Amino acid sequence: SLVTASCGFGKDFRKGILKKGMCYGDDACFVARHRSADVLGVADGVGGWRDYGVDPSQFSGTLMRTCERLVKEGRFVPSNPVGILTAGYCELLQNKVPLLGSSTACIVVLDRTSHRLHTANLGDSGFLVVRGGEVVHRSDEQQHYFNTPFQLSIAPPEAEGVVLSDSPDAADSTSFDVQLGDIILTATDGLFDNMPDYMILQELKKLKVS
Repeated sequence: SLVTASCGFGKDFRKGILKKGMCYGDDACFVARHRSADVLGVADGVGGWRDYGVDPSQFSGTLMRTCERLVKEGRFVPSNPVGILTAGYCELLQNKVPLLGSSTACIVVLDRTSHRLHTANLGDSGFLVVRGGEVVHRSDEQQHYFNTPFQLSIAPPEAEGVVLSDSPDAADSTSFDVQLGDIILTATDGLFDNMPDYMILQELKKLKVS
């Protein structure tokens, strides 16, 4: 079984650290369990939308909550995390209440039957798998150019074609075996840009295996 924990904070410490659901600042995440798999997700809302009066956390939070619900309802295939992302994004596009914004997204699925990890990463959020104190797998970062990661977007009609928007199919997908005792870390670039591997590994060593 997968033992999970989540932690985070927004850039503005004066505001509440944790918004409704698992939403930290402009970032959001979820942990969902189904009889066949455990699924982790993380998304980083693009802060530039704030200049247009749009709360960047709305898009990332809604995307993660939608993906979480799809998993809990069993509407996914463990070996196809891109399918979770695609279905969640399509629901947002079809929402009667218009939702504007964009975010990166990373979905990690632990298939409990096959002991395989299936991943889909779009943008510069991502994951690490740590085994025996060393990083054995990691996601690849996707950027169009500096500080402009791949992202899912919903733009107002007048800005369609101008706002950067990638397809969920553009996500980098991987699949590999995991072992008992492996640590799976998912995070936004807020972690990966500020903590090198050796610092992350130092913190993970403090975790007790019961």
